[in-house]
Amino acid sequence: MDKKKVLNDLVRMSANLGRPENEYVILGEGNTSAKIDERTFYVKASGAWLCKSSEDIFVEVNTASVLDMCDGPDLTDAEIKERLAAARVDPNSKWPSIETVFHAFLLTLPGINFVGHTHPTAVNIILCSKSAEEILSARIFPDQIVYCGIRPLILPFTDPGVQLARAIKQGVKEYVDDEGCLPKVILVRNHGLIALGSTATEVEAITATWNKTSKVLAGAHALGGIQTMSDENVARIYTRPDEEYRREYLKK
Repeated sequence: MDKKKVLNDLVRMSANLGRPENEYVILGEGNTSAKIDERTFYVKASGAWLCKSSEDIFVEVNTASVLDMCDGPDLTDAEIKERLAAARVDPNSKWPSIETVFHAFLLTLPGINFVGHTHPTAVNIILCSKSAEEILSARIFPDQIVYCGIRPLILPFTDPGVQLARAIKQGVKEYVDDEGCLPKVILVRNHGLIALGSTATEVEAITATWNKTSKVLAGAHALGGIQTMSDENVARIYTRPDEEYRREYLKK
């Protein structure tokens, strides 16, 4: 993929995810990334605001160097900072996000070229509730399944950075073993949403759809309970040719 186009798409996606009216993030929350090739990827600089996205808030990092942190021994905060600094292609560029490690792993998955991690208010209302897993396991309308997959991968709160990356890696492995496909949505309790896409547009669509899903789930829960779709209906929607066409349209 053309490096300039990758960066342009990442800037656009990040700015859209950071729009205040969406209530996906505030201040320096969230981070985004895009695969350049098998060797390097772009990731948002630490502390940068998504709503002010421009080319200069993204850092090019070495994929292999970051992946080593995911698989190696436990690291201190100082060691993590040092390793992330050393992974920069340009040693004079900004500091990469502390979440760079999970971005590195997710961008190695087949078909995943863009990742968006946000903290949507509607999503975190549920993720910070005691009934989060019960509520978020519900499949409630077709587009939730079309754009966000069979079900989300839900993880407990884990220390952001290397520990979270390791939890995500293990969670994805177990998800693939169970479902035979990759998750499109990863939800971390008391933290936020991670959307995985082939294109920047797909990440935006997944984030918007899950934000809507969370609002509907919270409203239905408050109005007496959630009416879920059956497993048979979920499987039918996920495999319908017309719905597959709509899903593939986002990858163009």
